[in-house]
Amino acid sequence: MNRVRVASFNVRYDAATDGRDNWAHRRRLVAGTIRYHAPAVVGVQEAMTHQLRELQSMLPEYDWVGDPRDGVASGGEHTAIGYLTDRFDCVATGTFWLSETPDEPGSVGWDGAYPRVATWARLDDDNPLVVVNTHLDHKGEQARRRGVDLVLERLDGLVDGEPAVLQGDFNCVVGDPAYERAAGRSLSDGRELADTRSLADHRHGPTTTRTDFHDLLPEMGIDHVFATDDLDVTSHAVCTDRDDDHYPSDHLPVVVDLSR
Repeated sequence: MNRVRVASFNVRYDAATDGRDNWAHRRRLVAGTIRYHAPAVVGVQEAMTHQLRELQSMLPEYDWVGDPRDGVASGGEHTAIGYLTDRFDCVATGTFWLSETPDEPGSVGWDGAYPRVATWARLDDDNPLVVVNTHLDHKGEQARRRGVDLVLERLDGLVDGEPAVLQGDFNCVVGDPAYERAAGRSLSDGRELADTRSLADHRHGPTTTRTDFHDLLPEMGIDHVFATDDLDVTSHAVCTDRDDDHYPSDHLPVVVDLSR
């Protein structure tokens, strides 16, 4: 079996109001966390253009794809996908907006507070893998439901028998409507998406994926990784890496080992 490690990591945008927890004080810890766990594919959320550039500088083994949510020329937040260049070639990629006009850069959907996007990549190492990385709205319940429906529809149109992973910050917990739309979703080829937590042979770490940089915030498991049921899931981990000062972000990375 061809094994691949994937990760989803909301790295928190660069906010001066975070004080000693802002990006300048966390960037090496974020990069070190990714380097240590060494996913072949990592989807980040909230990374601004300059944050992605710094990650690329600190992690030269990865290339990154994805457009910012506020417009293609913007320096705003991305749901970028990074992949190890010695493992994968990216043969196709794209970004679309979670709105009624998904091909319009910067468009805001339904009752959403901000533009939201999904980035996809078709990666090939002689065993193709389709990865979709997204960040659903934190306020609009309709935007989360309709947004994930759009993501699932696009994913269904992207795959042609390849194994697929859908991951990101869903801003909702297990059992919420947007989560339930993804869990058990049937694709047109007969396969289903499943939460990798439920498929994993081994699970590690807390159920929450949120922090205030210093402590875990309970009952906030809002970062999810789904996979098509033709993938074997060896392990699912919510990683609590930190240094003496803080966690690397206000979210914990989710790291999943898969076999194709």
